[in-house]
Amino acid sequence: MNKFVSFGEVLWDVFPTFKKIGGAPLNVASRLQSFSNQVALISAIGNDKLGKPILDYLQKQNINTSNVQVLDDFDTGKVAVTLNKKGVASYEIQHPKAWDKIKPTLAALALVKEANAFVFGTLAARDQVSKNTLHQLLQVASYKIFDVNIRKPFYDINTVLDLMLKADFIKFNDEELYEIGADLGSPYHNLEQNLHFIASKTKVKTICVTKGEHGAVLLFEGSLYYNSGFLVKVKDTVGSGDSFLAALIHKLIAKEEPQKALNFACAVGALVAKNDGANPIITEKEISEFLQD
Repeated sequence: MNKFVSFGEVLWDVFPTFKKIGGAPLNVASRLQSFSNQVALISAIGNDKLGKPILDYLQKQNINTSNVQVLDDFDTGKVAVTLNKKGVASYEIQHPKAWDKIKPTLAALALVKEANAFVFGTLAARDQVSKNTLHQLLQVASYKIFDVNIRKPFYDINTVLDLMLKADFIKFNDEELYEIGADLGSPYHNLEQNLHFIASKTKVKTICVTKGEHGAVLLFEGSLYYNSGFLVKVKDTVGSGDSFLAALIHKLIAKEEPQKALNFACAVGALVAKNDGANPIITEKEISEFLQD
């Protein structure tokens, strides 16, 4: 059993007719826990009616919540989600919220130091309080997984570059890859060339780029691995990339062969997109059967 710590936002994804618990770090943690890993979350919620259900949800998932701070001065996060005709989501994110104000603690530092991997993204670095905490945790993390996950206007290229330089593993979607590559002065238009450009800039040896319905590309120890995606009827894309990342790092940290790990991750992402919301229940049997179809 491997130990993972996920850091950053926890919130409610508010759709036009319903709301569901989410936030990329929570989604990653939830999926990692479903694969029988030992998972902890470092975040913050408000001392309000939206915060307690999140805490209850995490505890029912057997995710360690001892470092989810409860704040009186800031509300629990809430995001308005809009879906286009293809089920692709866009987000309206409020600021500041409780997860912007995560404070460093000795317990959190010890938790990260003991973990096999530490997962983080850009959104939790939009506020100086949580950003400072993130930098302290990165100093003690043994293996650092950066889920770029940019949300305009809450990022700047200097912060992204700084976090990439601290990472051991980077995950982009294809739009993020091209945008960050261009910001860093990439002269290339090809996905693989931009991937190698960023790898050379950051010295990061493991980089994954998701391509929506067209699968993903993984750079691992100098070799490229491909999956062309799975054809499914998409309900919404919320959280599919988060579950993809969780599935991929679950397999890679467990020393699974990279191509098999990538295929598994693409299957999980597709199965999430078939369902409503970020965290549908998906069994290992269901994943195995899906891969065999």
